Amino acid sequence: MVKIEAIIKPFKLDAVKDALAEIGVRGMTISEVRGFGRQKGHRELFRGSEYVVELLPKMKIEVAVPDDMEEEVTRVILDAAHTGNIGDGKIFISQLKEVIRIRTREKGPNAV
Repeated sequence: MVKIEAIIKPFKLDAVKDALAEIGVRGMTISEVRGFGRQKGHRELFRGSEYVVELLPKMKIEVAVPDDMEEEVTRVILDAAHTGNIGDGKIFISQLKEVIRIRTREKGPNAV
């Protein structure tokens, strides 16, 4: 199994969530996060004063899927989250040693 984490722009959340549901991803964890990459924030004006916003709001989506779904899930996230502009986000993929459902104690793919 693999864990796929995607950091995306907030306004792309619904598109990514819906696209993942369409291919059979049954569960996901979504968090509001803040950060920066090459973009390094931006400047804004508030009541005539300029200030720098260094940590930009992003959404983090985490899904655990069987190995055979890794490429499809990655492709779907790429397609749904892409705008072509700086700050579109990143996808991180890591191997899961084990997954255990607490309620039933099921392990592996059945636990997802």
